[in-house]
Amino acid sequence: MKSAAIFGAAAAVVPSAAGATPPPHDRSALPSSAPLTPHPGALYDVARDEAYWTQVAAKYRITPRTTNLEAGFFGMMAQPVLEAYHRHIDRVNSESSYFARREYPAMFRTARERVAAFVGAKPTELAFSRNATEALQALIGQYNRVQPGDTIMYADLDYNAMQWAMNALAARCQAKVVTLNIPEPASHDNILALYTTALAANPRTKLLLLTHCNNKTGLLLPVGEITALAKARGVDVIVDAAHSFGQVPLTMADMGADFVGLNLHKWVGAPVGAGALYIREGCLSAIDRAHADESAPLDRIESRIHTGTTHFATVMTIPEAIDFQLSIGMPQKAARLRYLRDRWVHAVREVKGVNILTPEDATLTGAITGFRMHQRGTGDANRALAATLHDEFGIFTFQRTGLANGDCVRVTPTLYNTPADADKLAAALRTIAARG
Repeated sequence: MKSAAIFGAAAAVVPSAAGATPPPHDRSALPSSAPLTPHPGALYDVARDEAYWTQVAAKYRITPRTTNLEAGFFGMMAQPVLEAYHRHIDRVNSESSYFARREYPAMFRTARERVAAFVGAKPTELAFSRNATEALQALIGQYNRVQPGDTIMYADLDYNAMQWAMNALAARCQAKVVTLNIPEPASHDNILALYTTALAANPRTKLLLLTHCNNKTGLLLPVGEITALAKARGVDVIVDAAHSFGQVPLTMADMGADFVGLNLHKWVGAPVGAGALYIREGCLSAIDRAHADESAPLDRIESRIHTGTTHFATVMTIPEAIDFQLSIGMPQKAARLRYLRDRWVHAVREVKGVNILTPEDATLTGAITGFRMHQRGTGDANRALAATLHDEFGIFTFQRTGLANGDCVRVTPTLYNTPADADKLAAALRTIAARG
């Protein structure tokens, strides 16, 4: 996918953490209203410009209780976004239904237009949801082209809740479920070979679930190429892009899929409760109307998901969240995230006992990386590992489950993290690995 090429060159030359560590910065040095300075130079230089990224980090009010390397769960609002959110809450609460009935509908439409522009879609192809899970549950649960005897397909790295939704669809439609195990170590070629072989071996496959950036190891699938393989065989593709938009430069055209669920409260930094459902123009007929909802015409995407009354302030804040991301620039952000990821990974990849689960290929890896210690993939071992990192070293990570080869611990740096945070993790892992 072309998104990876935008920052791949910068990622490819990032040095290991063995280099000099810049001094820690006072993240409260700048007020939240301080302007950001535009990036000069190549992405490699941008990713290592600590003076600039200190300004960015100062836009976040972070807890001193831990070094948080688990940004994948909730992206946190930057201060300008949080302040806008509070203003919107106050307005909604003071003006109540007078505002909600008269002025909010136009703001809702504006927010949808901004999201559409950000992801490369038409506004009429998007509907807001509370999160990617809700959007994907609608797409999978209301998909109507599976017949008895057909096959539906997903992989071990797909989100557990989406796997369950696919299982329920198969049971309801009397279809066959085929599950794939993504190779470890993964490469562009062995991923494509896996899907090519699986689709050829299962000619009655009707629906394929793909996760662009999974929440377990962070592997970025070449979704555009896999989607093209599937469509050539008449297979519809639903893409889970919960971790994609806002982490790497990406558009709907890059993925090529007709059905996508995405989050806005992870890497885009909107308030919790912001996601979206995407159905490509002309593809609505494959997704049934939601809950016999007759409030919207069948030719409008709003008829495919019905969340009831939305959280007004959350939707109103989405444009500010997008503005903040654009003030940094997606190629620059992606390069910085990859730099922080590479800093700790390069410092421990050759350490005996540390098993890194994402490849060095810049097209397949972003900010998120999973690892195991001494190939221990049990749930107990990885829960204990995450606990040790937190309790002994003051680093917050999280265990992930569902991989064919066993559980892992996920590390997710973000814009408020520093090279010193990455070095702290690398030192902790070296200490733990030496214990055997």
